[in-house]
Parts: sequence; structure tokens; C-alpha cells
Amino acid sequence: MKIEIEKCSTSRIGEIDFSSNLPFGKYMSDHMFICKWENGQWGTPRITPYKNLSIAPSSKVFHYGQAIFEGMKAFRDKNDNIFLFRPKDNIERFNKSAIRMNMPEFPEDLFYEALHTLVGMDKDWVPSGEGRSYYIRPFMIGCEEALNAVPSAEYLFMIIGGPVDAIFKGDVKVKIADHFSRAANGGTGFAKCAGNYGGQFYPSSLAKEEGYQSVIWTDDATHTLLEEAGQMNFMIRIGDTLRTAPVSERLLDGITRRSILRLAEDMGIKTEVGPISVAEVLEAGKKGQVIEAFGCGTAAVVSPICGIGYKDDYIDIPALSAEESFGERLRQRIFDIQYNRTEDPYGWRVEVE
Repeated sequence: MKIEIEKCSTSRIGEIDFSSNLPFGKYMSDHMFICKWENGQWGTPRITPYKNLSIAPSSKVFHYGQAIFEGMKAFRDKNDNIFLFRPKDNIERFNKSAIRMNMPEFPEDLFYEALHTLVGMDKDWVPSGEGRSYYIRPFMIGCEEALNAVPSAEYLFMIIGGPVDAIFKGDVKVKIADHFSRAANGGTGFAKCAGNYGGQFYPSSLAKEEGYQSVIWTDDATHTLLEEAGQMNFMIRIGDTLRTAPVSERLLDGITRRSILRLAEDMGIKTEVGPISVAEVLEAGKKGQVIEAFGCGTAAVVSPICGIGYKDDYIDIPALSAEESFGERLRQRIFDIQYNRTEDPYGWRVEVE
């Protein structure tokens, strides 16, 4: 299907001070992509000026939570070329989320073309500088106007985006959850659906009241196995081994996580994918064997953790130098690929023409 394009009459880019901080997700660029599913098929794909939607209060997304999304980025290199990072992986995962939420899959070729066309049109919004990027948010919502509790018959698929700065969270202390769960077997943990994130906010707020910035989620059945860190995949270095929990129907198959594991292997960093128990982490902490820990995801790439709490126990994790830290070395390796500073033997970097 050919994408219909309506360009904005006047760009809003002059309203943004790119020399100052660009808060995550605050500024949206000039255009957006939109396509509607109705009568059992996708309609005309369009790129229009970024604008508000008119949507009925009875739309099913508000009542039954049919909403999924992805998080992606575009990067500007020193020669002003623009690149996406592993876009086909995001497209594939988006459609897996759609299947789980009983929503229609979006055609991969059209998804790919929409990304390139939209980012190409708004390429001036892609900031330069390490850590800076153009954040891309594809999403889909059920928009049928009906309150009957069955899947929506109509959906809106959209892509929006805007410039963001590097995310620096400073010292991050996390609390291991011993009651609340992010996801359960048979649930939607592996999908990027809105409810997964809304359900995290309350336990995270309770942790913040205790002086922590986030939560490490544990398995729903026993609360003895570490899984994700806040809204990110979790990695911990015990001794000289970088460890992370295996992907399951409870855990998101993070693209940054996958990238880190592949890069670590090629950089000679020992990794282990398998169950990580709370008990062994606490024991390793007492022995001084917890060398570093971090969350990993699209937004921050690597977010270092300086301390882990569990009930009456606390593990202090001193900061490492850039040369000593697995997390920092891996973050820089990913940046080198994303910003076109090195060869990309994996085919992850995709130029926007």
C-alpha cells in the first residue's frame, strides 16, 4: 500500500532548544504515521502533521486495555547520516505482542517503510551527540466504540517520535520484590502491552518511599528468582561472569539484552543465562562477589545499579572505572555501532535514506 503524505505547513522545530536538555518523551516532531484496521483489513496508511486524536469515550482501549507499543531510536552520525538500530527485531516483537493481545498484526514491509519514511521526513529532529537520539514509539490501540467485553473490531496503528537526551539516573538503588509480581506464567509478561507497565507503578512507588529508585521483580510463584529491573532487563556480574535470567513468557525478550549478550561473547566476557536466586545473590554480596549490576533497555542502554536491598539485607556495589565495568564497555560498544563509529558485523545498523 502506498503511504499518503500530508506535510505540515510550518515546522515546530524552532520551538525546541536543542542545546539544552531534551526530557525523555516530552517533545514530538512534526509528523506522525497512522493507519486504521476496520472491516477486517488495514486501510490507507498516512503520514500527517502531528496532532491530537478524536476518540470516543467508549473506545475499547479505555475499558479493556488493548494497547501495545514498541520503543526504538534513530541516531545521527558525525556525517549527519541517520540510522535505525535493529528495526526488524522491534517489528517482529510488536506483532508477537499483537497476537497475545488478540490484535491484528501490522504488515512488516509497511511497518518498515513507515519507519523509514517518517524518520526521513523528520530527520532534522534527530539530535547529534553521544546518548542523544530520536525516540520512536510505534503503538496500537483498540478504538471500536462499544462497551461489550470482547476484542475490538477496529484498531489504530500509529508511529510518533521526538528528540531525547541521554538518560542519566545517577546512583540507582533497587529493592528486590518479595510480594508484588510484574507478570505470571500464562500472562502477558513477554508482550509490550500497556498494562504491564501500569501495574508496576504502585510497587515502584512503595519502594521509592523506602529510599529506592526501582524494583527488581521476582518470579510470581516463589519470589525466589530475580527477573527484571523496573522496566528493563536485569544483569548482574558475580565474580567475572555476567548473568541474566532466561527469557520466558514472564520476561520481555529485550533487544538491548540480546545485543549485550552477543557483544559480550565476542568481547570475551563470560556470560551465563539461567535462573538467578535471591539467596545466591545475597550470599555473593556477603562475600564481596557482586561486582556490578545494571538494567538494560532501549531508553538508557545500560543503567548502573549501586545497591540492592532485600528485607533487612543490603548489598552495596561500589562504582567501577570505565575500563573495569562490563556494563560501560558494552554500552560504548553499542554506541559505536549505533552512531556509525565502527563496523557493524551483525547487520544491526540500518541507514535511513
